[in-house]
Amino acid sequence: MGMGLEERVRSAVAALLHAAGESQTGLAAALGVSQAQVSRRQSGTAAWSLADCDAVAAHYGIDVLDLLAGPTRAAEALPAGRRRVPGHRGNTQRPVAVEGGAR
Repeated sequence: MGMGLEERVRSAVAALLHAAGESQTGLAAALGVSQAQVSRRQSGTAAWSLADCDAVAAHYGIDVLDLLAGPTRAAEALPAGRRRVPGHRGNTQRPVAVEGGAR
């Protein structure tokens, strides 16, 4: 037998976080909840409600049915503009030295 609905939603959220290059903290801020609440939902200690699923889907720009369908379909539905750029980890570059430097 396949995954249950709760496990499918947790897996889909994990896939979206990865595909978008977003952290639980970023998702939590977008949903107006704490990172701990997202963590509890992702660990299975708490469940994602239907309202949560609707908010997650809206945040990622996908249909809620794609989220409920599981990780593969959710990740495939993620708009290209929301996908992380491979090898890009945000602004982690060191400032470029200016010749002569500051005085």
